Amino acid sequence: MAITAPTETAPAAPLPRIPDPTEVAPRDAKELSKLFFARLAVLEEGTAEHQYVRNTLIELNLSLVKYAATRFRSRSDQMEDIVQVGTIGLIKAIDRFELTRQVEFASFAMPCVIGEIKRFFRDTSWAVHVPRRLQEMRIDLARATDELFQQLDRSPTAGELAAHLGIGEDEVVEGLVAANGYSAASLDMPLDDSGEPASATLADLLGEEDRAMRLTEDLQALKPMVEELDDRDRAILHMRFVEEMTQAQIGERLGVSQMHVSRLLSRMTTRMRERMLSDG
Repeated sequence: MAITAPTETAPAAPLPRIPDPTEVAPRDAKELSKLFFARLAVLEEGTAEHQYVRNTLIELNLSLVKYAATRFRSRSDQMEDIVQVGTIGLIKAIDRFELTRQVEFASFAMPCVIGEIKRFFRDTSWAVHVPRRLQEMRIDLARATDELFQQLDRSPTAGELAAHLGIGEDEVVEGLVAANGYSAASLDMPLDDSGEPASATLADLLGEEDRAMRLTEDLQALKPMVEELDDRDRAILHMRFVEEMTQAQIGERLGVSQMHVSRLLSRMTTRMRERMLSDG
């Protein structure tokens, strides 16, 4: 019986070296990506070649991230963050993609990229914690508001939004209130667009605590307690806190010692303080 020598696996053809993958035209990047994905599938993770192939795939397909980012042009001030987060989605798509799926990589990657960007906005754009259900309702309400505005040529009411979405009017109101937590304005934001350093800010419109209001509340709480006192005790309180007489002067007017006045005042003020604290 003849014995044949084992055959060696032919070495893989070398991949092209691309000086700057980000400069490759989209059509060429599509064909090159197929070559690099085929090689990536047989490489051991963690090797230098695996790292090179994976990094090249990322750079070849960064145009997908930039294209997805154009959907969020209204957030131009966050464009750098959007591209960074979209790139994370691209990397996840590269790590999951298989040529055997019989689908173009761009078709597979775009939902991953856009989904990552949307998650970024969902998790970071709310100024206060809002339940996920209400975060998603804000999107539905915004879309329904646009549609009904086109039909009615005016802003829809809560009842019209509820009928359009097939939910209760109370749910619509809850969603509209929660939407107020989607973004917050800085207290340092100027009230005009002049850019002048002396421009008024939102903080300038905030009032300060009026201590007299607290005093008014305390006086209203004390009033029924004072009315329960006898004539002499009320007179002592009046002399001490309205006429601002000293304890010695009060004692002289009443014909008692300053020590006795002190004990009376201490007894009355302690009793009223305890009443106010217990009522509070």
